[in-house]
Amino acid sequence: MTLPVAARVRVPATSANLGPGYDSFGLALALYDVFDAEPAEAWRVDVVGEGEGILSVGEDNEVVRAMKRVFAEVGYTGAAIVRCDNGIPVGRGLGSSAAAIVGGLLLGDIISGSELTRERIFELASELEGHPDNVAAAVFGGFTMCWSEGGAPRVARIEPGGGLAAVVAVSDTSLPTVEAREALPDSIPHVDAAFSAGRAGLLSAGITLGRSDLIAAGLADRLHEPYRERLVPDAALTRSALISAGATGAVLSGAGPTVLGLLAAESDGAALELAGEVADRVGTLPGRHAFALGIDRDGAEVH
Repeated sequence: MTLPVAARVRVPATSANLGPGYDSFGLALALYDVFDAEPAEAWRVDVVGEGEGILSVGEDNEVVRAMKRVFAEVGYTGAAIVRCDNGIPVGRGLGSSAAAIVGGLLLGDIISGSELTRERIFELASELEGHPDNVAAAVFGGFTMCWSEGGAPRVARIEPGGGLAAVVAVSDTSLPTVEAREALPDSIPHVDAAFSAGRAGLLSAGITLGRSDLIAAGLADRLHEPYRERLVPDAALTRSALISAGATGAVLSGAGPTVLGLLAAESDGAALELAGEVADRVGTLPGRHAFALGIDRDGAEVH
């Protein structure tokens, strides 16, 4: 193990589910939280940007909780001063908690000198988050698909073919993930399950191949969105506005309330330019603000 050092990590926002890929699909977006830490005798947390004055600055902060998980695993007994410079909106379905967890695990890894693999970081992040979809995209970047095998989380990272970008219509209000999960029924009709399974296949093929026609067909769901949209009254209107403005398709981002539109083109730059045009056409939606984001293909970075 090396001596403790100061550390900085940058973690992307993520959009999970992407319609039919419930609790499985994730996409990393070029919007970031930046976390700094240095060894100290006692814990101290500063939060600036998104979540300032709302997120905990105590030892129950998500970043600190994740750092402590690494410290416990490797037997490191120190503490740290932590600074969170957050660009990801909190509680809006863009993976803010996943970013904090991944950031904390990486900071803990650096400070303790434990040199954990990215695969182990992903496993620990899935444990802390409770599901792997957001954390997978945050760790590895690009498009990710997750499943469980023998009780352990697994991930396949797919490099999106061609260019891809997003327009996010972020709600001014938050939606707790617990409330969004409680809105789901215990079972759904077989016909709806078959519908979503087929659309998930189309979406994954569309993203992999860079096929906008398959992406458009694949961004439809009957597994979770019809039930969660009851908690987001303007979701259908926002989806329609994004598609009318030129988005290939649109879905709830994660559990919502943010609605995400995807665009495909020959390159990321061309797709981002199209996304910017869509965001401009949409303009100001009541209770929301829309902006374009590129796709992050690298995942969490250590500086």
